[in-house]
Amino acid sequence: MNKATKQISKLFAAMALAGVASYSVAADNIKIGLAGPVTGAVAQYGEMQFIGAKMAIEQINKAGGVNGAQLEGVVYDDACDPKQAVAVANKIVNDGVKFVVGHLCSSSTQPASDIYEDEGILMITAASTSPEITSRGYELIFRTIGLDSLQGPTAGNFIADHIKPSSVAVIHDKQQYGEGIATAVKQKLEEKGVKVAMFEGINAGDKDFSALIAKLNQAGVDFVYYGGYHPELGLLLRQTKERGLNVKFMGPEGVGNKEISAIAGPASEGLLVTLPKSFDQDPANQALVEAFKAKNEDPSGPFVFPAYAAVQVIAEGIEKAGSTDTAKVAAALRSNTFNTPTGELEFDEKGDLKNFNFVVYEWHQDGTKSEAK
Repeated sequence: MNKATKQISKLFAAMALAGVASYSVAADNIKIGLAGPVTGAVAQYGEMQFIGAKMAIEQINKAGGVNGAQLEGVVYDDACDPKQAVAVANKIVNDGVKFVVGHLCSSSTQPASDIYEDEGILMITAASTSPEITSRGYELIFRTIGLDSLQGPTAGNFIADHIKPSSVAVIHDKQQYGEGIATAVKQKLEEKGVKVAMFEGINAGDKDFSALIAKLNQAGVDFVYYGGYHPELGLLLRQTKERGLNVKFMGPEGVGNKEISAIAGPASEGLLVTLPKSFDQDPANQALVEAFKAKNEDPSGPFVFPAYAAVQVIAEGIEKAGSTDTAKVAAALRSNTFNTPTGELEFDEKGDLKNFNFVVYEWHQDGTKSEAK
């Protein structure tokens, strides 16, 4: 072997070693699946979740990672569709991912969580509020947001105690999240002695609400609670105003999106919304808020900070467990408290937060909100 050949041989050996080292570093990464809608009607909410989770991953990695390993976020698009969510969950299994932040829509989260529990994957949803998700005795399913069983009464109490309408309609989109939260509101209103004149479902994707508006008018309704997402409510707000029906509306965090102002315009002014606390307004979070703004990202969305907290909890759970074994991490989550930008988090046996508060906000047509009085 001549000198040139030896040099080439050494070069290839060095390249091979570099390749092995590079692969080894990648193999040591702790992958976190970020599952939610990249596409579809509620992709804006998915974006909130993704930017929150990605920021947490970035900041944790800059601080040295987790037990010497780096976190790696892998985005999966379920389009807020239950069938696609099942396909995503199976892909996550096949990809060997052991931790998931997601899904977003309750109707997608529930079937996906069945797969994760069976396959030993730990999931934390930062957005799904249906109580059914954590009511089945699963060990590996958690959330960093409150439940509809809390959000519904918050809305119902506010309507009864502050609005005091004469007749209420409760409308929903027939989906797990929308109908669930609407049912919780209806129950609280009836408990408080408020007349619920209508309890009806529309179809997600509907665009013409003239028949529903005629029913509202005929029933003498002066307040409407809507359980569902912003695309349908935005159209309902606009069409109700166009037809001259003077009623006040309220909805859950699924309608608290600036896009509702784009759809409804002036008709969105005064809409009441139950949302997680505005964590971006907490002085303790201002450095984090500036980090989002430096990336031209909006930290004000309701799922941004809960998604950040979900990643942080996974990372600290791994550290406390001293392992990436998901059963050990789940046990660590249930036996510790976590100081996050959304507050001090503590999980109960079901995987729900022991303390979480929803706040009633008044929405403005410019896409901003202020706490309702």
